[in-house]
Amino acid sequence: MNISILEDIGLTNAEIKVYLALLEIGSSTAGPIIEKSQLQSSVVHMTLNKLVEKGLLSFVKEGQRKHYQAANPQHITDYLDEKKKRFEQILPELMLKQELAKQKSEVIAFKGIKGIKELLLELLEAGGSEHHTFGSSSVSLMINDAWWVNYHKKRAEKGITAKLLFNASLVSWKAESKYPKSEVRYTKAGFEPLTETIIRNDKIGIIIWTEKPMGTLIHSKEAADSYEQFFQMLWGRANTTKKK
Repeated sequence: MNISILEDIGLTNAEIKVYLALLEIGSSTAGPIIEKSQLQSSVVHMTLNKLVEKGLLSFVKEGQRKHYQAANPQHITDYLDEKKKRFEQILPELMLKQELAKQKSEVIAFKGIKGIKELLLELLEAGGSEHHTFGSSSVSLMINDAWWVNYHKKRAEKGITAKLLFNASLVSWKAESKYPKSEVRYTKAGFEPLTETIIRNDKIGIIIWTEKPMGTLIHSKEAADSYEQFFQMLWGRANTTKKK
């Protein structure tokens, strides 16, 4: 028998052993249950009480001894229905807490190549329909080429279009021919900052491409709107390429 199913519905290992032992034994006092389940006496007595509370066991008292009987296995569905009803009582409150959390601003820091990948994947799941980047330079290719191509493929598969404002050092990378659903523009050759900014929905990712890169993920609609306005100003001044 696959007892993991019983674990999935919230029964402990001891509860499962005691319940199955009683199913096989039938009506019984605690002694045979202890022997059949191979659990300690104290554990069995505590578990019997828990199963009674859950409605999965019943008992009758004869003198000083209790005779336990396992409930019909079909009654387990009643137990699950009761748990569902109890959960549904607090579901509206849980949903409200989640909604309030979404409205809170938060800042998360990331370090190293692995950390920057995590930041980028967080942005990939940020919702919205557009991905806007400015300030990226050739040093960003410290993350290997295939990873970037796959990242933008996933972005396009989500129906998200991209406007990518790259520094001049990335012209030779030819992102416009590799990234689907994207439009790429370049700044003029000259000073190349190490900072890249990505705007997705109500989140901003800021990456500093030092030898060990650092990143910050900001979750704030107000801040994202401000960065978006700045991006649009830069976008309008940059050299264009064909859409892909």
